[in-house]
Amino acid sequence: MFSAEGPGLRELAVQALSSVEHGYDLLAPKFDHTPFRTPDSVLEPVARALAPLGPFGDGLDLCCGTGAGAGLLAGLCGRSVTGVDFSAGMLDVARRRVLPGGPDVGWVRADARALPFGRAFDLVVSFGAFGHFLPRELPGLFTQVRSVLRPGGSFAFPLFAPPRPCGPTFWTLLGFDTVMRVRNALWRPPFVMYYRTFRFGDVLGGLARTGFTVGLRTLPEFGWRDDGSPRARLVVARSQPAEGSVNS
Repeated sequence: MFSAEGPGLRELAVQALSSVEHGYDLLAPKFDHTPFRTPDSVLEPVARALAPLGPFGDGLDLCCGTGAGAGLLAGLCGRSVTGVDFSAGMLDVARRRVLPGGPDVGWVRADARALPFGRAFDLVVSFGAFGHFLPRELPGLFTQVRSVLRPGGSFAFPLFAPPRPCGPTFWTLLGFDTVMRVRNALWRPPFVMYYRTFRFGDVLGGLARTGFTVGLRTLPEFGWRDDGSPRARLVVARSQPAEGSVNS
């Protein structure tokens, strides 16, 4: 499925009937050959938008998977890059990744809801992982991120506008979320992955309530909606009030 190197339908079914952690352990060897890996077409615009906000010393890729975001950090951070994930299988693949640049690289197995770091980072990024957290878990997740950022450090991630109800993407995502809710009602352990629960207003409000100063940067590479608003923005949440604004 997806490509000759990717997982087959049976493999995906076994993953979907597992826990989140074990499911990703199973998928890890073929994960980079699926659409679930964050593509370079997303990583590169984010890197360009973050570059003027640096320099950064130490970076953390939150829920790093096989390390795609860590590669972005290696081009932005001069001292160290750390990837954290709770899937041992994904981390095994990440450890074989060759990152550009010269920062020290480390991989840590841990739950993002209980990060085993002090205030060690200037920049935290995350890509494609927030669907694994229920809305009620987000305040705790944001608190954990803030706890590992140095004063003035930033938490950054892309946020895409929701698809219009008249388009096929909307119905595909709605269908996926519906199937997952039915699956989780009938089967244990649960596999938490929902595409439509990470909503713009809720996210910005949750970050602000957690103590972040939140700004937005447009990612023009993804174009514009019919109403003139951008299709994608980079959320930049700072760990303390900052002079001015990063809105653009």
